[in-house]
Amino acid sequence: MKHDQKALVIISPGFPKDEADTTCLPAQQIFIKALNKKFPSLNVIILSCRYPFSRSSYKWYGNIVIPFNVKKKSLIGWVRLWRVLDELKKENDIIGLFSFWCGECAFIGKYFGKRNSLKHFTWILGQDARKGNKYIPLIRPQSNELIAMSYFLSKEFYKNYGIQPQHIIPNGIDTSLFLPRNVERDITILGAGSLIALKQYDVFINVVKEIIKKMPDTSAMLCGKGSRQMELHQLILQQQLQNNIVLTGEKPHREILTLMQHAKIFLHTSNYEGFSTVCLEALCAGCHVISFIKPMQHDIDHWHIVETKEEMINKALNLLNDAATQYSCVFPYSMDANARSVMDLFGYNPTNEVVG
Repeated sequence: MKHDQKALVIISPGFPKDEADTTCLPAQQIFIKALNKKFPSLNVIILSCRYPFSRSSYKWYGNIVIPFNVKKKSLIGWVRLWRVLDELKKENDIIGLFSFWCGECAFIGKYFGKRNSLKHFTWILGQDARKGNKYIPLIRPQSNELIAMSYFLSKEFYKNYGIQPQHIIPNGIDTSLFLPRNVERDITILGAGSLIALKQYDVFINVVKEIIKKMPDTSAMLCGKGSRQMELHQLILQQQLQNNIVLTGEKPHREILTLMQHAKIFLHTSNYEGFSTVCLEALCAGCHVISFIKPMQHDIDHWHIVETKEEMINKALNLLNDAATQYSCVFPYSMDANARSVMDLFGYNPTNEVVG
């Protein structure tokens, strides 16, 4: 017997294993919390394909999470996911399916939605827009089914697959996570993210090294863990930068936000990025952000786009040496508004929607 409550089914490759798992997909966590806040009568059900490594359902801030622990491209796992979707459809009044990334989740969501006359949208979030995504020919997505998280991703997807996502709904943050603070900005340069090749944190270290030549008191912190952690540690030692650069390891999300409120420059050296949550959070914390990737067509205050390492060094030095540089909050996008934009696509607009 179906419940009267409307339900949205979200299909994701992974999801936090519990409420303390704050570093797993922070943007998606904030989005779902925004759904809960703006649409309290909506039943949000999350199907998580690969992570956590469990098959036991659990609650996450009141939302049902069903993990599958599916190995990549597992037909048996896909069949199990399809059967659970069938059960959910029998038991719930589902308004549609929302897939994170245009990959295996979107593959299942697209065809289950088509077979059961349910709306399905895919949120293109990053690597899925790059050339070589083998799921695109299988999914055969239509333009009106695709939501890009940034103009950069929309352009990248069209360049690689000849399909222009009809919708752009950007990343956003939750400003309530930032505690009011009036603190000294005693961290010159901050970085945060997975310590993997894509993020180019060797460039981060080399940029800081050049800045130290001009500003010897420069203090830098790099937060995160990953496959290149030891390599980066060795590079810091080789360059004799251990008194200026601290590798902190992984830190809880709220602690990262606090560090941002102490920092002047947030350096984002990734060579590819959908729409970085940490950059938006750094802006809100009052940092100036310097990166290689421009997410939107328009400029964003205090977000400086450069093309080379040399430009990154010069931009950082100019900001740090300019007495007129202001470290004030910039808040370009709200996840609350973005949650409403997504639900508008599903045609869901209940009378008890939270305003504001």
